[in-house]
Amino acid sequence: RLLNGLHYLEWPDSLKEMQRNWIGKSKGATIKFKIKNFEYEIEVFTTRPDTLYGVTFINLAPEHELVLKIAEKKQVKKIKEYFKLTSKKSEYERINEYQTVSGIFTGAYAVHPLTLVNIPIWISEYVLAGYGTGAVMAVPCGDKRDHSFALKFNIPIKNIFFGYDYIII
Repeated sequence: RLLNGLHYLEWPDSLKEMQRNWIGKSKGATIKFKIKNFEYEIEVFTTRPDTLYGVTFINLAPEHELVLKIAEKKQVKKIKEYFKLTSKKSEYERINEYQTVSGIFTGAYAVHPLTLVNIPIWISEYVLAGYGTGAVMAVPCGDKRDHSFALKFNIPIKNIFFGYDYIII
């Protein structure tokens, strides 16, 4: 009943999807990305492991425990300022799909588990520490928020849906 009732709420689709995943059990996979020059790994949960080849960046929640551990020294001040700004917002405000796209590059890179290509690690307010692992494997050709983020910050968008320029799911 709870799942069916979400249809009638006037909430952003992203918030309704989060509620669907919280109410019902999500099926998917946990994927680990090693962090270049560190012993740490970033763990993500995805309902779409088939899109792994489309990952061109990782996004962490600003509060994620690894952010300050992996950040380049020259990025730390910007990251702390960004954290102050985002910590004043509610979770609803942070994931609202009509917000301005924002984020900060950590200066660190993850290693793609299949291609071994270095992919940048960013932080963004649309990723919540208390939801999932607090980390997103960003697939800009298949996710609206990831796509907007990649466009804003000039991050490559790798097409994994052949026959199309890109598809936003």
